[in-house]
Order: sequence, then C-alpha cells, then structure tokens
Amino acid sequence: MTVDSSRTGTPAAGEQDSGGVLDREHRALSVGIVSVVMLIAFEATAVGTAMPVAARELHGVPLYAFGFSAYFTTSLFAMVLSGQWSDRTGPLAPVTAGIAAFGAGLLLSGTAGAMWLFILGRAVQGLGGGLVIVALYVVVSRAYSERLRPAIMAAFAAGWVVPSIVGPLAAGTVTERLGWRWVFVGIPVLIVLPLALALPAIRRTASGPADPEAPRPPFDGRRVRLALGISLGAGLLQYAGQGVSAHDARWVSLLWAAAGAALLVPAALGLLPRGTYRAARGLPSVVLLRGLAAGAFISAESFVPLMLVTERGLSPTMAGLSLAVGGATWALGSYIQSRPRVEPYRERLMVLGMLLVAAAIATAPTVLLPAVPVWTVGVAWGVGCLGMGMVLSSTSVLLLKLSAPGEAGANSAALQISDGLSNAVLLTVGGAAFAALGGGSAAGHAAAGQAAAGGSHPAAFAAVFVPMAAVGLVGAWVATRLRTASEAG
Repeated sequence: MTVDSSRTGTPAAGEQDSGGVLDREHRALSVGIVSVVMLIAFEATAVGTAMPVAARELHGVPLYAFGFSAYFTTSLFAMVLSGQWSDRTGPLAPVTAGIAAFGAGLLLSGTAGAMWLFILGRAVQGLGGGLVIVALYVVVSRAYSERLRPAIMAAFAAGWVVPSIVGPLAAGTVTERLGWRWVFVGIPVLIVLPLALALPAIRRTASGPADPEAPRPPFDGRRVRLALGISLGAGLLQYAGQGVSAHDARWVSLLWAAAGAALLVPAALGLLPRGTYRAARGLPSVVLLRGLAAGAFISAESFVPLMLVTERGLSPTMAGLSLAVGGATWALGSYIQSRPRVEPYRERLMVLGMLLVAAAIATAPTVLLPAVPVWTVGVAWGVGCLGMGMVLSSTSVLLLKLSAPGEAGANSAALQISDGLSNAVLLTVGGAAFAALGGGSAAGHAAAGQAAAGGSHPAAFAAVFVPMAAVGLVGAWVATRLRTASEAG
C-alpha cells in the first residue's frame, strides 16, 4: 500500500529533493513553523522576567514556583494527547488548538486578579505548548525529506537566539514602563503571523493521516490515563520539593513525594519506549539521552543567575546577560549537526556534545572561588550551549529517522515527555538539595536584589552542579548506544 505523498507532504520513497527548507515548496511552511517556535521561545524568556513582579503584586510569592510547574505538568499531558491526535488525523488540528490555548492562557494570566487565576492561566498555556511542540515534529516528519530534517531542526534552534537575547531585556523594559500584565497580554498579538503562515502551509503539505488508505488507528484511552498519571505525579513531586526547607513539614513533603513517585514511575514506563531506562540500543537510548541532556543542563542553568547574584554580587540583569551568548552558540551547534558531511559521524558528535555539556556544568561553580573571574561562567555556558545544540537537534533527527510514518506522533510525544519530565524531576531534586543545605536564605537575598554578604552558601550550589555534571557524563555514555544492534555490528 503506497502513501499519497501529495496529500501528506511526506516525500515518497527514493525521492531526492534538490531544494532546501527555504525553496519555493517549503518556504511558507518553514517560515511559519519557525515563527511558532520563536513565539514559544519569546514567551519562555519574557515571562520568566516578569514573573517575580507578577507574583509580588498578586500577593502570591509563596506560590511562585507553581507559576512554572503548572506549565510543565499540563504540557506533559498535552504532549501525549497531541501525539495520538496527530497520528490519527494529522497535525493541523492540534497545532491550531494549541496556538489558541497558548494565547488564551496568556490572556488569562495577564488579566488575573489573584495568584490562583494566574497559575490557572499558566496551566492553560502548558496545554497549548504541549499540543504545538509535538504536532510540529509530526509536520517535520510529513513535509520534509530525511535530507532536509537536520536543517529545519537547526532553524528551530536558531529561532531561540533572538528571543533568548531580546526577550529578558524587552520584558524588563515593558514591566518597568507599562507593567507586568502587558508582557502577557501583548504576546498573543504575535500569534497572528504564525497563524497566517503556518496553518495554510500545514493544511497543504501535512494534513490528514500518514496513510489515508490505512485504517485510522484507535484512540488509546490507556495512554491518556497514563498521561494524567505522569502529569499529576510530576506536580506532586514539585509540590513536595517546595516543602523540604520547612523542618516541621518535611515528613509531609515526603508523603507527597512518595505519592508523586507512585503515579509517575509506572506512567513513565508505560509512555516511553520499552527499554528506555536501561538504555536499550536505538530509539530507547535516543529518548533517554534527550531527557538526560535537557534535564541536567536546564536544572543547572536555573541556578546560574542566582549563584552570580548571591555569591558574586552581580545585578539580576548582568547575571542574566552572562548567559546571553549561549543562544548563539546553541544555534551554531545545531547548524554543525545539520551539515550533510557530518551525518556519518552523528553519534560521535553527540558524545562530544554531552562531554561539552558536562564540562560546562562542572566549570560554572568554580566562580564560587573569589579568585575565579565571573566571565568564566559566560564562557563555560557558551561551550555548554554549543554541545546542547549538537545533541538536542540530533535527537530530533534520529527520532524521526527511527519512526514509522504512523508512529511519528507517539514517538515525538515520548521524546518531549522525556525532556519535560527530566526537567521537572531534576529541578525538584536539585532544588531540594539546595534548600536542605541552606540555599533558601541565599534566594531570599536574591529576591531583595542583594548579595548574600556574610551568608554565602557555596555548598548548596555545589550540591546542584556536581550531580548535574555527573548526569551529563552518563548522557555521554548513552550517546554511544544510539545505533541499533545491526548498525553497531
């Protein structure tokens, strides 16, 4: 049975397209979907800048962390839903619904009069973000040949460069001049461009099921229930992590953590490819590597600005700018992996990338020593972002290469779940270790915009960075297992 490539946009077997991602056939689609990625990237960088002011004005500082965790927990559920939805009917509907939910969540948070409404808006945003990101991977699998996929993944990475540099500065200026609400209410205006460019192009090149002549795959209610379990479990773990620093509540936190783990572990085992947690060769190791790389790097990065403010006395703006170069080197790493001559050496490139990530994470806390110049962090993080660009884009390319057309949605959902779940779990673990070693008082100084004079807690920061560097080294080993047994032989 053959697939109608004119309808699905999937290049037929043996087809050798001579153009690129910006040729006449792909231009509108490429610009449209990269615009969607840029919108999500700008939200991620800008909202984080405005969040502290929003929490303070809404009298919700104790609930501050839930403004972030609400997004991640609902996005985990939406990723699974999007994978099934895309495989059954094509990616057009989940992209449309996701963009609409993303904009609605921004409006809800931007107009909230209480912190619980603000958090609800963030949860709605997470639903939209989870629907969109998985559906975009299915679009790539349908509309681009295997030769072009590294290039479009490099374009996705490049779509983060400008928002990562401009986003915090723009959001800070808007927050100071107009108020934090405009950061949230203003972003939905940017949705118009992705809608105008992406949706017609997706309808033309990637709509409908992967094989229109094959029976439509049944809706898997079990996977949806597992998705709910993984979302609730991740949420409970993050909630438990917030109570670790309170001595009289630690036993309660342990109960919440146990309940979260009881939900999360079996759900994750059911949603990720069989053999993921033992690094089985091929697809399971690709999915596992994505989680190890993203979780270790993002968890460590979350503590870099705090460390620079509390331990070295930098202003919050300067601490944030110290990481700005990472956007450019991340895009460079993704560009390197997209070169055709690199393809035979992709696995070796990913091993190198993970070694760079581990080295960057291990180097960053050396600024806890007064003799080490502060700019060391910026250089180290630029190197780490170079490695991340090599690794994360390559995991996306390999996943689509190893996925049958009708499985691209489910496998893309597994990749994103590994990413998001690892972020949530490692952030919780790192945050708990940080709080247990007295880091909470350092965070209090940072909230007040002061250095922690006389209250330094270098051990608390070391308890975050050292384990994350170790996770990066484990990822380098997993990167040696990306080829299947037949390919390795």
